[in-house]
Amino acid sequence: MAKDMEQLYAERLKRYVTAMRNEKPDKIPIRPFVAEFTAKYAGYTCQEVTHDFEKAFAAARKCAADFDWDAVVGNMVYVWTGLTQAIGTKYYAVPGIDISPDTGFQYLEPPEEKAFMKPDEYDQLIEDPTGFLFNVWLPRISADVSAMGEPTSYRNNLSFLKGGMAMLNYFNAFGKQNALLRSESGTVSAISGILKAPFDIIADKLRGYIGLTMDLFERPDKVLAACEALMPHLLHVALSGADPDKNVPIGFWMHRGCVPFISQKHFDKLYWPTLKPIIEEIWAKGHQVLFYAEGNWNAHLNVFAELPEKAIVYHVDMADIFEVHKAIGHKFCISGGIPNFLLSYGTADEVRECCKKVIDGVARDGGYIMDASAIVQDDAKVENIKAMTDFTREYGVY
Repeated sequence: MAKDMEQLYAERLKRYVTAMRNEKPDKIPIRPFVAEFTAKYAGYTCQEVTHDFEKAFAAARKCAADFDWDAVVGNMVYVWTGLTQAIGTKYYAVPGIDISPDTGFQYLEPPEEKAFMKPDEYDQLIEDPTGFLFNVWLPRISADVSAMGEPTSYRNNLSFLKGGMAMLNYFNAFGKQNALLRSESGTVSAISGILKAPFDIIADKLRGYIGLTMDLFERPDKVLAACEALMPHLLHVALSGADPDKNVPIGFWMHRGCVPFISQKHFDKLYWPTLKPIIEEIWAKGHQVLFYAEGNWNAHLNVFAELPEKAIVYHVDMADIFEVHKAIGHKFCISGGIPNFLLSYGTADEVRECCKKVIDGVARDGGYIMDASAIVQDDAKVENIKAMTDFTREYGVY
């Protein structure tokens, strides 16, 4: 690795970590979470970066180098056809197969009557989460995996071989990708590991949102018990992929646990009690968690403030970033707050004006990371992403 790139990487890592610890670095770190935007910028279709993860990796590296970002995720186009097609996954619409090659992948939630977990199956999940997912859930979400008791098949047997090989091929490739980001542009890999709330696992992948809302009224005790049963498994997954150097955070994608998706009562009794202990245990082991608060979670800032100081980095999507800063900015680093609609439909001058307002309002004492409000898709204008980056580099110096 060239000495100047290694020095640049060290500077960027220090800048990024200092901000995440809610302190003041030399300048505001820039860490855009960019997905299909990288494809557009690099000259690929959504289909290409979904089918060929090497193209997705190359697109992410090109953006990191050309825009001079401090940190990125090696690939935010996380659906890879080689993995989803290996077992015939049913809950993704893949570009070029199910939808247009120029449309980003879509999540397909089944209708209530075809949910991947039935309302009378909570006890099975509670008793043995791994067994339920492997024996009941997997055959339902796969076109190739046979259900227990059904005749096996060549496609069934091969699906496990293909799926295992695909997972190893894809996830092992991230080590090389992170090394190339470091050596080619001195860019830091922004996160390491993944976490989801137990409640969101049930809402996203098992009962579906509509089914879960019914369960909240008809069988809330079962929902709570299921969340509690999932807790140790999700903690293990988060820690198993965490940064061994304890620099970059574990990514936590927040979906359906906030008001108005659920009531404050259900948040207080179901969502938070089965998430908070996981976050506290992760922090006790020295790892931060990036709360990627998709939507507006301002109704819950008071309970997030109960977490230990510096335990999380809080990412702002549709909420008022100034309210967030007022409520929890004294304890945690904040990121985001630049609206995606502005990056897609605004002008470069409007982007710069917004960046100045956010920097002046929440970043004067450090503890802020520049980013779009949500993951950047291919509708964002290149000139606006450049305006966000260049303005922050010039104005965001301490």
